[in-house]
Amino acid sequence: MSPLKKGSNISRKNFLKNTAIVGGAFFIVPRHVLGRGYIAPSDKLNIAGIGAGGKGASDLAEFAKSPRVNIVALCDVDDREAAATIKKYPNAPYYHDFREMLDKEKNNIDACSISTPDHTHAVATLAAMQLGKHVYTQKPLTHDIYEARILAQAAKKYKVITQMGNQGGSGDGVRKAKEMVDAGMIGKVYEAHAWTNRPVWPQGQATPTGKFDIPKELNWDLWLGTAKHIDYNPAYLPFNWRGWWAFGTGALGDMACHILDPVFRILPIDYPESAECSVGTVWKEMWNDTQNIDACPPASIIHLVYPRKNDKGKIKLSWYDGGLLPARPDELQPGEAFGNWDGGLLFIGTKGKMLFDCYGSNPRLLPTRLMDEKRMPKQKIKRVPEGHYLQWVNACIAGYGNATTSSPFEYAGPFTESVLMGNLAIRSWLMKNPKLKGWDDKYLGRKKLLWDAENMKVTNFDEANQFVKRDYREGWSLSL
Repeated sequence: MSPLKKGSNISRKNFLKNTAIVGGAFFIVPRHVLGRGYIAPSDKLNIAGIGAGGKGASDLAEFAKSPRVNIVALCDVDDREAAATIKKYPNAPYYHDFREMLDKEKNNIDACSISTPDHTHAVATLAAMQLGKHVYTQKPLTHDIYEARILAQAAKKYKVITQMGNQGGSGDGVRKAKEMVDAGMIGKVYEAHAWTNRPVWPQGQATPTGKFDIPKELNWDLWLGTAKHIDYNPAYLPFNWRGWWAFGTGALGDMACHILDPVFRILPIDYPESAECSVGTVWKEMWNDTQNIDACPPASIIHLVYPRKNDKGKIKLSWYDGGLLPARPDELQPGEAFGNWDGGLLFIGTKGKMLFDCYGSNPRLLPTRLMDEKRMPKQKIKRVPEGHYLQWVNACIAGYGNATTSSPFEYAGPFTESVLMGNLAIRSWLMKNPKLKGWDDKYLGRKKLLWDAENMKVTNFDEANQFVKRDYREGWSLSL
């Protein structure tokens, strides 16, 4: 139960080298011994939480709603954030370093819930998978495109049950919408527009400065994880890390895996062939010596073009955040809601339009009176009444090959890669021209990135490729 102490020589490399792939150990008690209404210990899923505060706390609470779940271990780098969860699960050993937890508790753990800042999603998820543990990882699946590709490959290699935390992927809305689109109700979709109210945290800020003492409850070195070392600053914790490239993925990373799920689940697309963007005002004092801006922009518009998988045309997808919105469709009455508070999605087809709320919910034809006038197609797609969390729990108990989830990594990996292409465009937009001194308006915002998905490479602007795969800090790596 002791946390990893500062200066320890337990590295991720040594951890993976010295740890075998081990399945969960069970003491099997026959059902007839327990009696009717009881669940045998062998039918329970032992879950460890990597990230016990914030979203991690609510994720674990969702899993614990199932009588088939035990929360058996907890890990967090900030005792303040984890305090309530530790109190809720007093029998679960608590650690600061997930590597130590997995090493010491590997025989007690069947599955892991990963709810950390984006920059540590991949290393924590892969470490669990390499021990044969099922994984539920919050969205976006990873911080970088390369990491998403690795986790998708790892899911196949290690044969574990996987799920990305985009809960709308298990909702009725996206399934109803697919039935409507497949029935030809809006014709062939050729354009989509998506938007969000994010960021609801600071973005477009100058890099934090000042000298601060590290709180005694926080292991700052472990919080940094794969990121380069910087001095502690309270501007990043516990929530606002989302607005900084070193740790988060901005408004797009936070919400696109929720809002864009119908695009990937319904339309025949995979990877984009190009990406371009424009961003909100970026002040000159935000430039730093590395020629990049540390903060995500306050607002952005991103345009992605996808070839259809069936080679029949292309689909243009546009994303808006920071208060920016697409034009309201003429078919929507002035008093009708355009999405909901968190955002929305609009499909434009050759025969009509379809509007969604956030999470792919409430799909409706435009004008909305058509929902009453048109005959809806019969239900053909199986629904997920147990919801996204318990679907994963039940699939883990059923075992690999015996059940499916809505957002397994073979789906969530390419989906996340595609989402992060938008950030690749943003970060390229924000780059200084290395041949010039200072600000150059002519250079900014003029690039359309051409993407070679197979090789994960921008083919027309090599400077952008530095953002496909980060350089991890010494002691951290990602390898199958």
